[in-house]
Amino acid sequence: MIIGGGPGGYEAALVAAQLGAEVTVVDCDGLGGASVLTDCVPSKTLIATAEVMTTFDSSYEELGIIVADDTPPMEQAARVVGVDLGKVNRRVKRLALAQSHDITASVTRAGARVMRGRGRLEGMQGLDGSRKVVVRAADGSEETLTADAVLIATGGHPRELADARPDGERILNWTQVYDLEELPEELVVVGSGVTGAEFAGAYQALGSRVTLVSSRDRVLPGEDPDAAAVLEDVFRRRGMNVMSRSRAQSVKRVGDRVEVTLSDGRVIGGSHCLMAVGAIPNTEGMGLEEAGVRLKDSGHIKTDRVSRTSAPGVYAAGDVTGVFALASVAAMQGRIAMYHFLGDAVTPLNLKTVSANVFTDPEIATVGYSQADVDAGKIDARVVKLPLLRNPRAKMQGIRDGFVKIFCRPGTEIVVGGVVVAPRASELIHPISIAVDNNLTVEQIANAFTVYPSLSGSIAEVARQLHTRKAGGEQ
Repeated sequence: MIIGGGPGGYEAALVAAQLGAEVTVVDCDGLGGASVLTDCVPSKTLIATAEVMTTFDSSYEELGIIVADDTPPMEQAARVVGVDLGKVNRRVKRLALAQSHDITASVTRAGARVMRGRGRLEGMQGLDGSRKVVVRAADGSEETLTADAVLIATGGHPRELADARPDGERILNWTQVYDLEELPEELVVVGSGVTGAEFAGAYQALGSRVTLVSSRDRVLPGEDPDAAAVLEDVFRRRGMNVMSRSRAQSVKRVGDRVEVTLSDGRVIGGSHCLMAVGAIPNTEGMGLEEAGVRLKDSGHIKTDRVSRTSAPGVYAAGDVTGVFALASVAAMQGRIAMYHFLGDAVTPLNLKTVSANVFTDPEIATVGYSQADVDAGKIDARVVKLPLLRNPRAKMQGIRDGFVKIFCRPGTEIVVGGVVVAPRASELIHPISIAVDNNLTVEQIANAFTVYPSLSGSIAEVARQLHTRKAGGEQ
């Protein structure tokens, strides 16, 4: 039995069904969960449009591209391309629903049963080791099912501040922005983590005037500091008002405007406000603690590296566990849970091989140990960072911002981490991810052929520099 149809849930269902188990997935919104319907897929679809806008703007200026119209090129306005946000958002929602339907079709083809409703655990484990799950349908009817094992994959929902409640029109959370028909003229984004930074960059590219309110010293406080510095510099150069060390205290609507009051008394005005202040796990009202499932103070479910909870026969996966809020990690947790329960070969979750990406422009991709780990002495590693400005392909494409950074062990030269800041960094991080996952050395990366010219050539060049510095002594 799987409660929740996000990546952890539907991937677990596919694995279990393929291994011959009888599987039921209980979900109230549609398979794919928030990741597909309101979070990852929609936001990245919106960002895809923003990327086109940014690419055009930079190409227009850097590469000499002009748009033919009745106005001579030199007299054209600074921005010659606009966006129909209503059309963009309709496409976003259409693609999200299509993806959800595709997932449902895949799961049912594999032999799993999909039930629409909300599930909760009922009581303790039975004498035969089974678990009871009560499914409540939208019409209020209930059905009790018995399962040998239960996977909780119910995800999370946007966190709200007491004095900044979203109204879905002017004050928005990240699930509500796709109902907008017109581009916000002045958007205040509260929160400078991954979600806040991605939306701030996207709406700026689409044409909004954006103010990003950050309670920390810099944007993306949890990311590589060099990468965050590059992105913040890009944001500021493109006209974004980045307010560091500024904590939002309240947000209120004043007519067709919003006012954001900071903790120091300053007030910021805008046409809209997007709240991006974290997420709350969907664990309330599910009977988890009564069933023996231990929760963290944050409400997340405690799990081990094979997705087991403290209750026998109960597993958990995805954002509900508080372990790396990534669809890829949720999916892996779900697969691991099913492999473990069904007695198949299983490799425990290793977070040091997880690759992640921030879909800003430029993107920030990371894998393995970080600069913070090195600085804190958690691992002894040598580091080389190479700016993309030196890369011939980057010069051809007009790319000025970004770098490649690789971490390796000083003795063995085994690659233990990396950072890429570049357009499509999400694609460029993969060779470094393979190196981290397979304990490859910088010499092995350096000796592999790369295409010339290519951005990936910088990865090989960083590896060569790391290997040369060992051979010739530290520089």
